[in-house]
Amino acid sequence: MLSHPQTQVSSWVARFATIIPPGEVLDLACGSGRHARHLAALGHPVTALDRDADALALAAGPGITTMQYDLEADGAAWPFDAGRFAGIVVTNYLHRSLLAQIAASLRPDGVLLYETFAIGNETLGKPSNRAFLLARGELLRFAQAHGLAVLAFEDGYAAAPKPAMLQRLCAGGADFPAGNAVLDGVSGQE
Repeated sequence: MLSHPQTQVSSWVARFATIIPPGEVLDLACGSGRHARHLAALGHPVTALDRDADALALAAGPGITTMQYDLEADGAAWPFDAGRFAGIVVTNYLHRSLLAQIAASLRPDGVLLYETFAIGNETLGKPSNRAFLLARGELLRFAQAHGLAVLAFEDGYAAAPKPAMLQRLCAGGADFPAGNAVLDGVSGQE
């Protein structure tokens, strides 16, 4: 049962969600759906995947298709085709064996937004198990190894919404147009 769902959209996701091209977006390990709702409000059809049925009940809404699936179960296969998603959002979740499939499921013109905990977080709270904490620069190396164009990357301390060591990545697929990477939130288009 979900006890305290997060409702505020990550500042990282909010900052870069607008550069995701039109099309379906995957909110992986969506929890209560804070990002799924935000992406649906931006006009994207969203697939919200989580293993927790209670969380998915909270995530359901207009424009959102929920999918209960445990990606970490023995024998679980990655359920999505290559090149399916215009955007993929992953926050507060790390299962390294899925990283290659995540990259493969991104459309060549798509955008990956990834934000999760990093080494050093064990001194600040949970998660504290190093298996769930990224090594310095790990998301950056992942993006480079899978041919993703790094648009923005951060690796360090964040005070809000709670003190944490985080890594954040915004990366485009190999065909993501550089001119669509509006990094300051201001577009020259009227």
